[in-house]
Amino acid sequence: MFSPLAFLVLLLGALVGSFLNVVILRLPDENASIVLPPSHCPRCRTPLRWYENVPVFSFIFLGGRCRTCRATISWQYPLVETAMALLALALFRRFGLSPAFGIYFLFVAALLAVIFIDLKHQLIPDLISLPGIAIGFAASFVSPLVSWRDAGLGILIGGGILYGIALGYYLLTRRVGMGGGDIKLLAMIGAFLGWQSLPFVVFSSSVLGSLAGLGLMIRQRQGGKTMIPYGPFLSVGALLYLFFREQILEMLVLWLRVA
Repeated sequence: MFSPLAFLVLLLGALVGSFLNVVILRLPDENASIVLPPSHCPRCRTPLRWYENVPVFSFIFLGGRCRTCRATISWQYPLVETAMALLALALFRRFGLSPAFGIYFLFVAALLAVIFIDLKHQLIPDLISLPGIAIGFAASFVSPLVSWRDAGLGILIGGGILYGIALGYYLLTRRVGMGGGDIKLLAMIGAFLGWQSLPFVVFSSSVLGSLAGLGLMIRQRQGGKTMIPYGPFLSVGALLYLFFREQILEMLVLWLRVA
């Protein structure tokens, strides 16, 4: 049954998703503030009234266009709001209203912001990943999923794995194939999910990234010069591990027994 509390969690997720849209839009701009000015149309700069700022429903009510200048509103806005609402509900189903819910609510919000910022700008802001590393390690002292030792090793190994891969790729090709933002992101993932998550996160993100890269290579016809951000695939891999951790570990144990 869909309880009133679950509805409130869904609403909370949508509201935070609305804020994440501001973060996604403004954080990559060094001269912009995520607080001021208040929400406005990016084209005509007209401040939004309260009924134009209701997550998802305002987009539908306005027909996907600014009320003042009729400029098209990006589908990113309702997509992020809906995604965060559903992720919040999934966390509530998994953890209830517990400290773990709060911990991983922050985590999935950070990952969602990373996905859209990296897709658009091909960068992962340090303002997300570096505080995320510290918060993830601090939260490990109360997290039901990881111990502080697992989180500490996750930070060291997570950052070290991608640094080694990036260094090896550069030595072989003399090209930069992976940015420092990806390294810090995997360290943050290791802090929240522990070192045990890293093999799956790296493997699944590599598979998803390879499939996406192959599709873009065929579409753009640029061969090996096709550039795709890696952060979104690391983030998706982390989300999969967070919500399907037990099933993934069971499949890994079964595979090791068969092998």
